[in-house]
Amino acid sequence: MLILRLGSAGMMLTHGIPKINRLFADEVKFADPFGLGPTISLALAVFAEVVCSALLILGLKTRLATIPLMITMLTAAFVAHAADPFGRKELPLLYFTVFLVLLIVGGGKYSLDAFWKKKTSLL
Repeated sequence: MLILRLGSAGMMLTHGIPKINRLFADEVKFADPFGLGPTISLALAVFAEVVCSALLILGLKTRLATIPLMITMLTAAFVAHAADPFGRKELPLLYFTVFLVLLIVGGGKYSLDAFWKKKTSLL
């Protein structure tokens, strides 16, 4: 689970970190699939891809952190790439599958979630 968390979250950060600069640009150009406005849509994507990925790397609130990531990946696959061939949808669907596994299984033995659970069970 450690390898799955570190690998998927680390690779997701490579998508999220460049979006931070776009968020603070003079004019935000980003898809607005839910009608919230491009700035809010981009901020939500940055939150998922950066903040939630960082939580996954730490193994902190792992299950909760996967939910925004899964929503973002489904949005990327079926909204942003709706008209594209399956090859363009494949990567976000693969990420979605990994995040679904992490949602079901949790952070694993080597996570802050497990550390805090063990620590609180000793009290």
